[in-house]
Amino acid sequence: MSADLEQYYATRAPEYDRIYAKPERQADLRAIERWLPALFAGKSVLEVACGTGYWTQFLAPVARSVVAIDASQEVLEIARSRVSAPHATFATGDAYRLPEEHGRFESAFAGFWLSHVPISRLREFFLGLHRTLTPGATVVILDNRFVEGSSTPISGQDADGNTYQTRTLDDGSVHKVLKNFPSEPALRDMVADIATDVRYHQWQYFWALEYVAAPGSAAPSLEPTSVRAR
Repeated sequence: MSADLEQYYATRAPEYDRIYAKPERQADLRAIERWLPALFAGKSVLEVACGTGYWTQFLAPVARSVVAIDASQEVLEIARSRVSAPHATFATGDAYRLPEEHGRFESAFAGFWLSHVPISRLREFFLGLHRTLTPGATVVILDNRFVEGSSTPISGQDADGNTYQTRTLDDGSVHKVLKNFPSEPALRDMVADIATDVRYHQWQYFWALEYVAAPGSAAPSLEPTSVRAR
């Protein structure tokens, strides 16, 4: 995560959970909260960019163990207060340099993180994630769809195709935040050679990509390739 994005989330920590309070998104959230936990039942889980632990609270009761990482100490403090399960560990970590000291995981979850990964680093992220997983691990990526009138408008786009939003926090600070909204074909392309049993799920305001990590998908011989997010 860039220094600017780290500072943004540190400042935003106390107001972050407001995104889960939008009235129009409640039906989708309840549906996802019912669907998601069963995919991780009885498994060791690596949660990337766990934020305030909103999704950890649904994973921890069913998982055998959870290691949840985030770059922001401020959001981790909120997450620890929300989830007190003894088998849930919260730690500061870099999504591009995932921890090795916990061994390999049987599953991984990343909620609302992929949309903040620059297109040029998507391959790096996925290969790094797969290096932490056991063969045949379950992976679920959850994120936003762009919905006019509910989503923050797009305020810019760079030469690589990354899109940006302008966000104002309670303290009055204004932040330019990278936020991509990949299509289903683009998501499938991202994992085409590193995943099997790929399933795309879509709700009105959210999408999820569910797949099984292919054998050898973290091999160093898999060279980074250019992937378009839109």
